[in-house]
Amino acid sequence: MNDPKPKTKSFYGAGLPDIDCEELTGNLIVIEGADGSGRSTQITLLKDFLEEKGYAVVNVGLRRSTLVSRELDEAKKGNILGKRTFSLFYATDFADQLENQIIPALRAGFIVLADRYIYTLMARTFARNLEPEWVESLYGIALVPDAVYYLRVSPQNLVERNFRKHAILDYWESGMDIGLSQDVFESFLKYQRLIQAEFRKMQVKYGFDVIDGNRSVKAVAKDLQKRVFSKLSHE
Repeated sequence: MNDPKPKTKSFYGAGLPDIDCEELTGNLIVIEGADGSGRSTQITLLKDFLEEKGYAVVNVGLRRSTLVSRELDEAKKGNILGKRTFSLFYATDFADQLENQIIPALRAGFIVLADRYIYTLMARTFARNLEPEWVESLYGIALVPDAVYYLRVSPQNLVERNFRKHAILDYWESGMDIGLSQDVFESFLKYQRLIQAEFRKMQVKYGFDVIDGNRSVKAVAKDLQKRVFSKLSHE
């Protein structure tokens, strides 16, 4: 019996020009979650796990583009970015990485582990009340991942973890720019609830898996690694 033909990659919208999706033989695995969800730790553990299994793995993530990441970091320091400019900065960062890192790695047969993807960017933009049609058209260039896993952690746990890690709550991750509250703690809780509400909608629309991130690092890692390895084994 012949092996089934691998599923061809596709874009959410028009995509990037001159890309033959049949050449993208690698796998795009996305790990989503808020700051403090343990996302980056889990990706490090997952990368080590997959490399031990013999897979070639590369990592990508937000604000890693050589084109605009430095400028974005500088712009965020002033806390004066407008909603649309904020969104366009991140969209540019994503587009540059998609074209110059993600697609070449997939073409070479690598597993690409994305430390967040367009879903975080869309959730942030929806929470800032920008037009859904504009947001979805903005990210129509994105490849549909082979799998998406969302580490869901309660807002209360996120606060505790962020304080332990940074001793301060981030202005943007607290949604202070959209006037939810003048108190950063209260704003953080409200903003993270808004983001989680958007992710619940996207879970239905885009069909990704939710993982309970309130558990220990070891328990989450075991769960995530089992799901990803099962997915790859059935490709």
